[in-house]
Amino acid sequence: MPQFTSPEYDTVDLFAGVGGLDLPAGAIGLHPVGIEKSPDACATRRAAGLATIHGDVRHYGPDDFPAARRLLGGPPCQTFSATGTGTGRRELDIVLALVAMMAARRPVERELAALADERTALVLEPLRWVLAAADAGRPYETVVLEQVPAVLPVWNAYAAVLRAVGYSVAAGVLKAEQYGVPQTRRRAVLIARLYGAAALPEPTHRPYRPGVGQDGGDGRLLPWVSMRQTLNRPGPFTVVSNYGTGGDPAARGRRTADMPAATVTGKVFRSRIVSRDGTESRFTPSEAGLLQTFPADHPWSGRDVGQQIGNAVPPLLGEHILAAALGTGARHLPAAA
Repeated sequence: MPQFTSPEYDTVDLFAGVGGLDLPAGAIGLHPVGIEKSPDACATRRAAGLATIHGDVRHYGPDDFPAARRLLGGPPCQTFSATGTGTGRRELDIVLALVAMMAARRPVERELAALADERTALVLEPLRWVLAAADAGRPYETVVLEQVPAVLPVWNAYAAVLRAVGYSVAAGVLKAEQYGVPQTRRRAVLIARLYGAAALPEPTHRPYRPGVGQDGGDGRLLPWVSMRQTLNRPGPFTVVSNYGTGGDPAARGRRTADMPAATVTGKVFRSRIVSRDGTESRFTPSEAGLLQTFPADHPWSGRDVGQQIGNAVPPLLGEHILAAALGTGARHLPAAA
């Protein structure tokens, strides 16, 4: 397998998706290359001008990117997500034991093969990369990982391992609306720094609370951003979510135009948008992308665009995370409201 020795690639993004971390990385002067298995996500990435390798993260390693000093990653969430299979959550204790085995440099191939869903094992791939790079004497200076909140115990286990090899680490759950994203999306984030103290980004916006308007809350923070402020849709409307409230599919979640969107998932195009006169419509790809803070003209390509959008890291959230990881200020991407 060829090495990507070009100095233009100073950052590797594992499970890169459509580029929710790569877009802000490029905006702050980094030169990332993303590894992504989905051919459709790769089509969108390439249309957006992002350096892309269509491949399986498990078939690569740090030696293939010797010039990279930063590692990013958002492993697949299907087995840990509340709307997914749940097998990852049920096997969490096994995953945590595997983290300890990897830290001790013990082989884990047999245990990985025994997991109920091979996608669960992918949450351990970034640790393989970090440890391999450290053992080779070329440790990553910065590590940034993102996943659904159920993965926070895994990131906390990572943190103990990374501290033992010299990193400062911060991990926690971030609320996307507190960083200007017009959507209530919660994500477990890990930031590790080899030099300097690691810290999660400070919120810039107020948290959304049902029944509390944009003017409520901490006056030192900006108001959260609503769908009305983000989408070019006339008049009031209500979005009836594609998934249930409290896990009950019959209790479809509803948000008005003056609220942030619910979490954008891969089934975003199933959500119904009901106007005051009862007319119904659906989100366009551009609108769904805007709720994730992608540019309105982002070149969505390939099939299953809804899944591509729902799986993505909101670039504006990614910008704040990367700024915190690198010790720079967020520059606010053009898509930000």
